[in-house]
Amino acid sequence: MATVDDAKLHIAMFPWLAFGHFIPFLEVAKLLAQKGHQISYISTPHNIDRLPKLPPSLSPSIHFIKLPLPQVQHLPENAEATSDLPYDKIPYLKLAYDGLKDSLMKFLETSHPDWLVYDFVPYWLPPLAQNLGIPNAFFSIYFANALCMLKPTSPLLSEIVDDRKNPEDFTVPPKWISFPSPVAFRLFEVNRIFDEVTGVDSQVSVLDRCEGVLRGCDAIFPRGCWEFLPEYSHLLQELHQKPVIPVGLLPPTYEAINDNDQPWRSMKEWLDKQEKGSIVYIAFGSEAKPSQEEVTEIALGLELAGLPFFWVLKTQLGLADSEVITLPEGFKERNKGRGWVWTSWAPQPKILSHDSVGGTLTHSGWGSVVEALMNERAVILLTFLSEQGLNARILEEKKMGYSIPRNENDGSFTREAVAKSLRLVMVEEEGKVYRDKAKEMKGLFGDRDLQDRYTDNLIMYLKNHRNQKTRDS
Repeated sequence: MATVDDAKLHIAMFPWLAFGHFIPFLEVAKLLAQKGHQISYISTPHNIDRLPKLPPSLSPSIHFIKLPLPQVQHLPENAEATSDLPYDKIPYLKLAYDGLKDSLMKFLETSHPDWLVYDFVPYWLPPLAQNLGIPNAFFSIYFANALCMLKPTSPLLSEIVDDRKNPEDFTVPPKWISFPSPVAFRLFEVNRIFDEVTGVDSQVSVLDRCEGVLRGCDAIFPRGCWEFLPEYSHLLQELHQKPVIPVGLLPPTYEAINDNDQPWRSMKEWLDKQEKGSIVYIAFGSEAKPSQEEVTEIALGLELAGLPFFWVLKTQLGLADSEVITLPEGFKERNKGRGWVWTSWAPQPKILSHDSVGGTLTHSGWGSVVEALMNERAVILLTFLSEQGLNARILEEKKMGYSIPRNENDGSFTREAVAKSLRLVMVEEEGKVYRDKAKEMKGLFGDRDLQDRYTDNLIMYLKNHRNQKTRDS
C-alpha cells in the first residue's frame, strides 16, 4: 500500500479562457508533472492546440482534455479565448464557458481526480466538485493583494458589509484591509472595467463569480510567496478562513526554441547587434489592445525618446474586432534599424533574457513583471484592464516600476510623457533607483530553488488533503 509521501496524484486543472491564465496554469502543471504527478489540463480544442509544446519528458504526465465550447448568441464563431475577441464581447465568452458545466461534470465523474483546481470564473464549480467528493481549490493567477479587494466570505466576518456602489468607491483600499496599503484603482482604471466587475445586462458579475469561488473552494492557491507581500496572504486567510497555499512566483520554464527556428532567429540576429541593456521591450499581454490614440502616442513617444526598441504590437483582437490599429504614417521607415515592430506571437521570455534588453514597458500583469525582474529588466508601467492597476500600486510603492503619468479621469497620456518616462527609467540618473531595484529583485523573482520549495509545499498539502476514497484504494 502506497504511503502518503510516495503516492502519485491526479490533478484536474480548469483555467479561464485567456492566455494570461492558460500559461500560469500550464506552468503549475509542468512543475507538478516534473515531480511525477498526473495532470488533466481541461480547456477547449482551439486553445489547447495553441498552447506551447511540452518538453518530451512531461508529455506522458500532462493530458490535455478538449471540451468543445458551446455556441452562444453574439459570440463570434471560432472565438475560444479573450485574445480572439474585442473587450465588449468577453461577457458572451463567459456564458459559453459556463456552458461547459455538463461536459466537465461527465469528465470528473469518470476520471475521479484527487484534486480539482480552477480559476475565478466558474462560480458554479465548487458545489459540483463537493457533490462528487473531489477536494477543490481556487488557483489565482493574481497575487494576494488583488484578492484582498474582494469582500470577506468568512461567516466570522459577516458584519462587514461591502457597500461599494460607484467607481470612486474602488479608488481607496477596502475597509477590511487593516494596515496601510496602496492597493486601490485609479479612477480611469476602474471606469474601464466597472460594468464587467459589478455586473451589466443581467450577467453574473466578476465580483459575484469571485465570491462564489472563494466561498465554495476548499483552499486558495494564489500566485506569490511569503517572501513578497506576506501581509496580504495572511489577510486573505483571515478574510475567508481557508488555507492559503502560495504556489510561488512561477518564473517561466523556457520553451525549447532552437536558435535556428524562425521567427526567433531573425529576432536574435537583430538583438545581437544592439548594445547591452539598450533596448526597451514593449508588450501589453494577450488581452489588452491600446486604442488608436494610445498607440499613436506610444509610437511618437518612442521616437522622441530616441531609444532602441522591440515592440510586440497587437493590432486586432480576433476577426470580430473592427477597429484595426495602425502605426503613424512613416513610423516604421523613420525608425528602421533602431526599432522592431512585431505584430504576432513573440517568445517574450527569450527576448527579455537577451543581454541587449534593459527594460520593458508593460501592462503590469504579474507574468510579464516576473519575467522582467528575473532578468534584471527595469519596469515602466502602463495599465489597461483587470487587476493591473492594483499590481501597479504595489510596484510603484516599492520602486519596482514607474508609471507613465496619465489623466486621472480618462487615462489619456502624451507622447512627451512616454518619452520622458522611458528615458527616466532606462538611462537617466534620476531613474537609477528603478534599474537598481530590478537587479535587487532578481534574487527573489528568479530563484528557482525557492520555486521548487513552494512546489514541494503545494504537493505536500495536496497529498495530505487528497480525495479520501482514492487514498484508501
